[in-house]
Amino acid sequence: MNGIRLFVGLGNPGAQYEDTRHNAGFWWIDQVCAQTSSKTALEAKFFGLSGRLNGHADTWLLKPTTFMNASGRAVAALARFYKIPAEQILVIHDELDLPPGAARLKKGGGHGGHNGLKDIAAQLDTNDFWRLRLGIGHPGDRGAVVNYVLHAPLRDELQQIEFAMDDSTLVLPQLLEGKFEEAMLKLHTKTKQN
Repeated sequence: MNGIRLFVGLGNPGAQYEDTRHNAGFWWIDQVCAQTSSKTALEAKFFGLSGRLNGHADTWLLKPTTFMNASGRAVAALARFYKIPAEQILVIHDELDLPPGAARLKKGGGHGGHNGLKDIAAQLDTNDFWRLRLGIGHPGDRGAVVNYVLHAPLRDELQQIEFAMDDSTLVLPQLLEGKFEEAMLKLHTKTKQN
């Protein structure tokens, strides 16, 4: 089986970060849990909230509780324990270079300044994992990025992000089956129309 076996949503733990743009990956995992009746629980050895995807005994959901900059520690711990190769890992994260409402699937590539991706690549010793990029837009000034990602999106932006999450969870069957081209075609066509 070459489908995704580990879905990792990136974010920061704690109530003060719950509604911030940087937690879009956490929101995605929460939505998949709600749709599939899956549950995550704190697992100290994996440095995060983890659980099996309901109906898929060898597929995991993970929300690292290490804070964004150390996300790789959680990903590497779970991946090594269950012997999940990088190409069967999907990291869901906020993406400044895409507008709210866009969702893009890609494999490999750089981290684009995203500290969560940077740490995961360092801990796994490869960039060769899948990413689901959820657009949050850009504040327009590089100096304003930190403040921007650590604040809640405006109501209409949040609605667009939720549309993108809805669209991207629809390709879950293709991701599980390893039908990535089909997932990309479906997702990239769908999110262009919003």
